[in-house]
Amino acid sequence: MSSPKPVGPYTPVVEAGGWIVCSGQVGLRDGALVDGFDAQVVQALANLRGLLEQQGATMADVVKTTVFLVDMADYARMNELYVEAFGDHRPARSAVAVAALPLGAVVEVEAWARKGG
Repeated sequence: MSSPKPVGPYTPVVEAGGWIVCSGQVGLRDGALVDGFDAQVVQALANLRGLLEQQGATMADVVKTTVFLVDMADYARMNELYVEAFGDHRPARSAVAVAALPLGAVVEVEAWARKGG
């Protein structure tokens, strides 16, 4: 899976000393934001998975995520979709409400993973 092009002057994924740091991912697919909250969460997590796979890691290697939500009323639904993506794995996590996200996204997810962690 290829990851979307960055929408700003940053590197989508960096490996340093066994750590994999993934920049925040929004629900971009084929250069456009997917439509709807559920679709954006699923796509953002798929984009995150793609970045990890490029570095030889999996979602099970993630140790910390930060989820940015435009509306905290979406928190419970985000949790359901997040659990579907991570299965029984439960990395440490923060969830924060923000005023806006790039491209009009409603959710963004960033992660730190430990290769072989």
